[in-house]
Amino acid sequence: MATSQCCNNPPTLDATSGKGTVVDNFGGLKTYIAGSFDASKPAIILISDIFGFDAPNPRALADKVAESGFYVVIPDFFYGDPMPPNNISQLPAWMQKHGPEKGYEDAKLVIQALKEKGVSSIGAAGFCWGAKVVVELAKSGDIKAGVLLHPAFVNVDDMKEVKVPISILGAEIDIVTPQEVVKQYEEILSGRPELQSFVKIFPGAEHGWTVRYEVTDKAAVEKANEAHKDMLDWFTKYVK
Repeated sequence: MATSQCCNNPPTLDATSGKGTVVDNFGGLKTYIAGSFDASKPAIILISDIFGFDAPNPRALADKVAESGFYVVIPDFFYGDPMPPNNISQLPAWMQKHGPEKGYEDAKLVIQALKEKGVSSIGAAGFCWGAKVVVELAKSGDIKAGVLLHPAFVNVDDMKEVKVPISILGAEIDIVTPQEVVKQYEEILSGRPELQSFVKIFPGAEHGWTVRYEVTDKAAVEKANEAHKDMLDWFTKYVK
């Protein structure tokens, strides 16, 4: 589900942020790209929360992942219509227009575009809204590995159907996906020894902490960086 917590600490959107470039059509979507292209490189798709691909922190994360040898894309799954910051009342109507089901269909087109460029190893990470898209990709086997960060819309049955290595990074303070639910995910995954999985709950962290933080808040940055490292380690192990 999506709640008001999904809207906490909204970013100041900036279409010029990041070290990468924006292309108008990548698998049919406007896309932020970090890292130089090489078909031998593994690729990572970062799937944003409801505030979309113009948020500076996810772009900075894409740049950081690219520095580790990945080709990174953040597609605009909302077609220029992200959730308006500081306007919680619009969330239900916005969600009706932008369900993760459509995001999953669009993500498959992005994967197709990567494969047409010669990329064979692809991973995906999803934040809040984006986590549901990633879990669907993990269920269909369209990616090599997935990471879910403070997920929304994901349910326990999804964990029974995931086909690729999956990492779940949850927050202690999260009414969207409470830690008790994350522990249910872990229980199901631990009962599937054939599947590589990693589940971690971050003490004191709130929903959205990995991408919605103030860069001047040292403690918040450190907590986000810890999750970023866990994500990158997972991709290095299972995608690279």
